[in-house]
Amino acid sequence: MIRPILTELALFLTPFVLYAAFLLATRRGLIHPDSWRLPVLGWLTLAALALMIASLVVFAEFSGAPPHSNYVPAHMENGRFVPGTTQ
Repeated sequence: MIRPILTELALFLTPFVLYAAFLLATRRGLIHPDSWRLPVLGWLTLAALALMIASLVVFAEFSGAPPHSNYVPAHMENGRFVPGTTQ
């Protein structure tokens, strides 16, 4: 469960990190309040939310078991543990 949370957190922080790198590259003052005005933060937040929503759609569409597959739960077979699978 930690991997999806860290993935979404990284995607949310990406626009802010890229903007900070842009400020460093252009020498405009990374910690100056004028560089982080409210409209800029709003656009960065919208970009971050768009990245998160897109990744959720991609993960939901292209990961997991195929449609109409059956889950066979984990079980013991001849004294050996057989992990759960989809068929």
